[in-house]
Amino acid sequence: MAFEAPRRLVRALGETAPGGDDWLARLPEAAERAVALRGLSAERVQVPGGRSSLVVLVREADGTPAVLKLAPRRARPESERAALAHWGGLGAVQLRDEAAVGEGAAGEGGEGVLLLERLHPDVSVRSLPEAKALLEAAGALRRLWVEPPDGHLFETVAERTGRQAEAMRAGAAADPEVAPLVDAALGAREELLAGPPPARLLHGTFRQSKVLAGDRMPWLAVGPDPVVGESAFDLARLVRDRVEDLIAQPSGASTTRRRVKRLAESLEVDQERLRGWTLFRAVESGVRARRVGREKDAELLLEFAGWL
Repeated sequence: MAFEAPRRLVRALGETAPGGDDWLARLPEAAERAVALRGLSAERVQVPGGRSSLVVLVREADGTPAVLKLAPRRARPESERAALAHWGGLGAVQLRDEAAVGEGAAGEGGEGVLLLERLHPDVSVRSLPEAKALLEAAGALRRLWVEPPDGHLFETVAERTGRQAEAMRAGAAADPEVAPLVDAALGAREELLAGPPPARLLHGTFRQSKVLAGDRMPWLAVGPDPVVGESAFDLARLVRDRVEDLIAQPSGASTTRRRVKRLAESLEVDQERLRGWTLFRAVESGVRARRVGREKDAELLLEFAGWL
């Protein structure tokens, strides 16, 4: 079959790929090699799919349905593998290959390859009514907050947000309109990192669309970009889910504040810390969206951040 990258993946990688990167050009051959190496039969490429990886619905030699995921190294697929292995299927999709398949998996065209449990890829928690979706998503997220493994090599929240802070400062210098929000977000980050609660292994990029229906459990998280830090950092991304709906509401600002309070209380997270990380993450995403030309997304995110 043809392993053609969906348009969403092509567009997203086009915004972030370094100059001269040819991962997408090599992807069809790499996918064929990964399927053959594992003795799989490919059914179809999942469309629209993700923004950082190719997702192929496959069957193993015994007919078991599974998912083959290929991602460039810059998407940190081996970090994802380590987190999924540590969670062991509790709250997250299970690995079907606990270790990479020989040296080929580490060198298949320069990307990471994961073989995963098949969930229902077209049914996310986002399909539920808003209140129910937030409840189910929060429950799935809570199960992921565990002690990180000893000697882990996961990025920390301080490290990740430090890289992001540098890009935010550059964005503010180039666009004075966003400078006040960037200053507020960076100030919040500095205060939050001064005395964080105990660190946990976090999903890192959690939102409603990252929670899919399963057979083993009703809802399971997929697609982590794991990081180690405080729970409020993880929950902050969920606060702004369906941001376009929030912006469209006359009561969007008050609804957002109630959402912060409700999520903080339900998951036993400090409300002010959640508000601070929500501000930082919204501003960071808004500045990044503006930098790559997604002006509509930038406007939504920066208006949302202003409410905080």
